[in-house]
Amino acid sequence: MQSYETILVRQDGPFAHITLNRPEVKNAMNAQMVLDLIACFEALQEDRTVRAVVISGAGGTFCAGGDIKEMAVIAQGAEDRFTGALDRLLMLVNQAPQVVIAHVEGAALGGGLGLVCVADLAYASTEAKMGLPEVRLGLVPALISPYVIQRLGLPRARELMLTGRRFNGAEAARYGVVTEAVEPGELAERIKAVLEELRQCSPAALAACKALIFRVHDQPMAETFDYRADVLNQLRQSDEGIEGMMAFVQKRSPRWAE
Repeated sequence: MQSYETILVRQDGPFAHITLNRPEVKNAMNAQMVLDLIACFEALQEDRTVRAVVISGAGGTFCAGGDIKEMAVIAQGAEDRFTGALDRLLMLVNQAPQVVIAHVEGAALGGGLGLVCVADLAYASTEAKMGLPEVRLGLVPALISPYVIQRLGLPRARELMLTGRRFNGAEAARYGVVTEAVEPGELAERIKAVLEELRQCSPAALAACKALIFRVHDQPMAETFDYRADVLNQLRQSDEGIEGMMAFVQKRSPRWAE
């Protein structure tokens, strides 16, 4: 896969692994990292050989948030390549056709927590440290706010956005920020097990399911009936749909799981 300045990307079978790679600053996101991530997710948009994307951070830290030094320079009048790009990145990750998994250890703060909130699944070390510290810096988590509120719910989002309080991975699981929190030494194996579950899933069906979720969410059921019926009919008649049903009847694994 393509090389980037601030992230490492590799493909392992039907899975892509993206590592945020600025460990000297705890993988804080600068404009270049955001642009690198945009380019990577744009390249993955039409790639059906990739069923899931795992995002992690180098050096035992997920992401300490935005690069404050770079933000300070922007505040003094430098060109702002960050704001609009970050908004596009969040939308790309949120609606990627692949299953996006956040592998969270160490810090996931500010924009790093926003990245967790746009992942489909998130698995964290119980010792991970998360939070929205923007108000303690004289800022607000403006760009990530819709995703944070959607993930946390309004009451909890109010508390964490307004206090800047930090919380650990176990609390994050209770709040619904992450799918599950596991002991630090078990995190890699837990994600490996999830990937094996996704190996059983049809690539086309996963992409269609992601699109379905966003199309029907918060919409009146009657208004989405035609769309829902069309998706089902198309998949039933597709090669993968036929293969999946035949594999079930014949009590064997479908081709994509082999």
